[in-house]
Amino acid sequence: MTTSSLAAAVYIDAEPDLNQLVDSLRAEPRIACDTESNSLHAYREKTCLIQLSTPGSDILIDPLRIADISALGGLFADPKIEKVFHASEYDLICLKRDYDFDVHPVFDTMAAARVCGYRRVGLSNMLEDLLGVRHSKKHQTANWARRPLPASHRRYAQMDTRYLLPLRDILYGELGRAGRLEEAFEYFADVTDFDVKPQEFDPEGFWDLCRPKDLSPRQAAVLRELYILRDELAQNYDQPSHKLITNKALLKLVTTSPRGRKGLFGVSGLPPWLTRRHGDEILEAIAHGSKSLAPPQPPHQAAIPQTIADRYSALHTWRKGVALARGVESDVILSKRSMWAIARRKPASVDDLGDIPGLGPWRRATYGADLISVVNGLSS
Repeated sequence: MTTSSLAAAVYIDAEPDLNQLVDSLRAEPRIACDTESNSLHAYREKTCLIQLSTPGSDILIDPLRIADISALGGLFADPKIEKVFHASEYDLICLKRDYDFDVHPVFDTMAAARVCGYRRVGLSNMLEDLLGVRHSKKHQTANWARRPLPASHRRYAQMDTRYLLPLRDILYGELGRAGRLEEAFEYFADVTDFDVKPQEFDPEGFWDLCRPKDLSPRQAAVLRELYILRDELAQNYDQPSHKLITNKALLKLVTTSPRGRKGLFGVSGLPPWLTRRHGDEILEAIAHGSKSLAPPQPPHQAAIPQTIADRYSALHTWRKGVALARGVESDVILSKRSMWAIARRKPASVDDLGDIPGLGPWRRATYGADLISVVNGLSS
């Protein structure tokens, strides 16, 4: 299918135009949706573009130019309008984090493809395999906060939603013919059930960079000082902290403890320009950490009781077998979160599965008896 004759998307960068757009979309039964963010180019990422498509139009909404986009909230939450995403979780997290938007109902084309048993489920692959449309992802890691937005970026963003509705219709038909619609919508509920993590900096997050037992008390103190300094510098330069100075570079500084600038220039992942500007601060952080008290180690996680671990292992084996027979990936059958919840509870009956996360009516009816047998050590 050719895309060369595709009309340019409508670009919305003013509040009155946005309000008018929202009014015009209220009669649509479904809308294709996507977002673009600048996670690789800023200290704190933000939603930089929101794309919508209907059968007759493509719209690019610029939230960086519109002071109030709250009108979209009602549209996203309208239960009469299905919102179609491909790999929806990240987009939904961004919309919730930045605007407190709740989006429902959702049809996720990647999730639908996985329930159907597809292996090539990236958007480019799905469009080419099912619709004959070629869509290069070369702008996927672009800086979407750039303004004015280049024409090539606009076309790329438009393509992310232009063909989602026909893709949705193909997958919906396949699911219906296979008797998998109820399963798919439960899976959609799984992939859209998420927690939005706070973006505040945690000075104790340095423990995530290594195993506590791999550091001496002095090294732990040095790593903490460098970790805090890196965050301060990343804020100043509005860059992701791990891109400004890599985690490996921080650990290298800890193990080598250079005392002069010459030692800093040999550390891979520490940009020379940053060393020239802030070398003294880096050396000061190392020296201060070397003289500081060791930071307290992270709370020790209690060991999982062996009986629970055994139940989880049995569920894992069961899930793998069911997935193999179904021709799908294992997490389509049941998530790890659900399996741990079942293993910890050891339900005695299908009724006991009612409030387990990820176990809707279809899964309980289809797998409930087997799950009870597995966790109670019975043959299924």
